[in-house]
Amino acid sequence: MSQPLRRDLLQAGALLPFVAGLPAIAAPAGASDAPRVQSWKLATRRAVGIHDVSPAPDHGIWFTAQGSGHLGWFDPATGRTDLIPLGNASSPHGVIVGPDRAAWITDGGQNAIVRVGWPDRHVRVYRLPQGAFANLNTCAFDGDGDLWFTGQSGYVGRLAVKSGRMTVKKAPRGVGPYGITSTPSGDVWYCSLAASFIAKIDRRTGESTPIDPPTPESGPRRIWSDNQGRLWTSEWNAGQLSVFDPRNQGWQTFKLPGNAPHAYAVYVDDRDTVWISDWGSNSVLSFDPASRRFTAYPMPRESANVRQLLGRKGEVWVPESGTDYITVIRTA
Repeated sequence: MSQPLRRDLLQAGALLPFVAGLPAIAAPAGASDAPRVQSWKLATRRAVGIHDVSPAPDHGIWFTAQGSGHLGWFDPATGRTDLIPLGNASSPHGVIVGPDRAAWITDGGQNAIVRVGWPDRHVRVYRLPQGAFANLNTCAFDGDGDLWFTGQSGYVGRLAVKSGRMTVKKAPRGVGPYGITSTPSGDVWYCSLAASFIAKIDRRTGESTPIDPPTPESGPRRIWSDNQGRLWTSEWNAGQLSVFDPRNQGWQTFKLPGNAPHAYAVYVDDRDTVWISDWGSNSVLSFDPASRRFTAYPMPRESANVRQLLGRKGEVWVPESGTDYITVIRTA
């Protein structure tokens, strides 16, 4: 987004701070501490169905092209976009960068975990056991370097990276496992959209212990740990942001601003600011846990349909699945 347009949005109240439980207050015109927003249309011949993003080990950005079956690499400096084919029937969902600096992908079409090496971009496919069609969603590395993943059909699994051994277990309460995260201590938690719970995985046995949020049927869609090990969840059905502290088993819940919020993704940055994508308002929200203050960053295009959020220091990266744009919110 250009600086003149950004100033116009600020003056029109487009960046809206909101304190949970209080009315929204327009940001001061020309606020100097507002992050800069910039967007790029993917330079591809046709729409690729961007889904999730992850900063690459270099200056680029990985993204899953769910509609075309590729892992994409985007260069913010030049706008260049590379597409790496992942295999027949590929339909990638989530992507993260592993301890080995490779891109690790949950590929629902191939029913497999896919590793794309860096910088060689060599593709390796780890298929799930026969009969376990998981509808793969997202993945996270634990403290031992093993990869855990969720499947919406009702599965949670682990890939032992060193041996390549894959184990899959049925999740409690059936279908629904969706977002997944690891904590600073190396533990792994996930959430179930359909069954409305969060769960800690026993890394030795692979079994899950469900914990119910305060709001019934809230639909936790994604989950992310902050630097203190607290678990933040985006509640799709309830339009809420919730946080669970394993140390005292306590919950806090915050209603998103707007008339009909739908919280899709959640991400916690290096400063413990919480970021949420809200399909109801077509915006990305930041939340300051200390002040309980939301700030809204409306997407410049209608129906952006922002899915996963990820970032690196000073940047939050935003995939617009509805437009095939990539957007960054610079926070430094």
